[in-house]
Amino acid sequence: MQGANKGDVEPLRGAPSDKRTALFGAAMIVMFAVNPLSAQEANSPPPLVQPVLEDVKRLPFVELSGHTADLWVAIFSRDGSRAVTGSSDKTAKIWDAKSGALILTLTGHDEAVRSVSLSADGKFVATACRNGLAKVWDAATGAAVADIAGHPEMIESIAFSSDGRRIVTASRDGSAKLWNAASGAELATLQGHTEWLSGAEFSPDGTKIVTSSSDKSARVWDGKTGAALFTLSGHDGLVTSATFSPDGTLIATSSSDKSAKIWSSKDGTLLYTVTGHERAALRAAFSPDGLKFVTTSSDKTGKVWDARNGALLATLQGAHKRLIPRVSFSADGRRIVTASHDKTAVVWDAVTGAALATLTGHIKEVDGASFSPDGTQVLTASFDRTARIWDITTLQASK
Repeated sequence: MQGANKGDVEPLRGAPSDKRTALFGAAMIVMFAVNPLSAQEANSPPPLVQPVLEDVKRLPFVELSGHTADLWVAIFSRDGSRAVTGSSDKTAKIWDAKSGALILTLTGHDEAVRSVSLSADGKFVATACRNGLAKVWDAATGAAVADIAGHPEMIESIAFSSDGRRIVTASRDGSAKLWNAASGAELATLQGHTEWLSGAEFSPDGTKIVTSSSDKSARVWDGKTGAALFTLSGHDGLVTSATFSPDGTLIATSSSDKSAKIWSSKDGTLLYTVTGHERAALRAAFSPDGLKFVTTSSDKTGKVWDARNGALLATLQGAHKRLIPRVSFSADGRRIVTASHDKTAVVWDAVTGAALATLTGHIKEVDGASFSPDGTQVLTASFDRTARIWDITTLQASK
């Protein structure tokens, strides 16, 4: 049921790892964790170790319950008023982010909903399914607006362009596709990768798309025509994520080779490589001002880097006991939140690397965590069939 609760926020006590074997990204992350690939030795300075917060606190949260199977994803709307969740129960749900009340259930998929996206104006929701199909919905009424069909295998990610007119999907069939968001018509197939894709996203201005693949490369495409522009080659392992900087000038990639790389989005020039993780790097994300980026790993740590030169600024460690599949900055860039398969999320000081709070209470793996646009809430998604919206207004971070 929805409603206000109190959740424990405390340092982890070293509880045994959950024995449950979860399907995650078609076993992608589990594979990374068990069989990381080799990489060059780290040349970065010693990590800045920060203690985990010792004070046990209790933060209020609202629980979003109603799904009947694992949650794969949960996101806030651009204005922070709503949350959208996607689940293995074949549905997506739209919730009131303040009260936790269920607004709409989006039904019509035949298999698990693996990815969701909201248009920038909040009027439409796109959902992607394990069977390779996707749908666009009216976010106000829940009516299906368009069916997206063309991938023969599972869609790993779906995203709107900034103007809401186009959608890009990335699939395990080795391709990405560009779609008309209003009609669902296919505009282009982005063909060139030789193995399955882990993700695809538009640049902030919508003029380019970047895709990441298990073929050890990322590729950049024209965001309107789908034409191939250039390939980002150099990783020695699967490329687990690729993302644009807020101003669109840089691309960060993470890889199972334990490294991350920063590239020019103009021509694909490699600017530098950062190393230091002991196992696969699973995710990379830029700060809102583009001056920093953070990486997370199956080595249970995160690292904060200077985006201008690759210098290591802080190491996020000591709080998680299992791999960290998701990470994001708050809108003001002062905090970072990580989601872990140790059943927790942790809020960190983005400047010092200190753990500010561990969000405990989920009884299975936490696979998603993100901040509300105003930075006062954290949304977590778990395989325990629930999402939680945590009030973090009492947490202080460095200025």
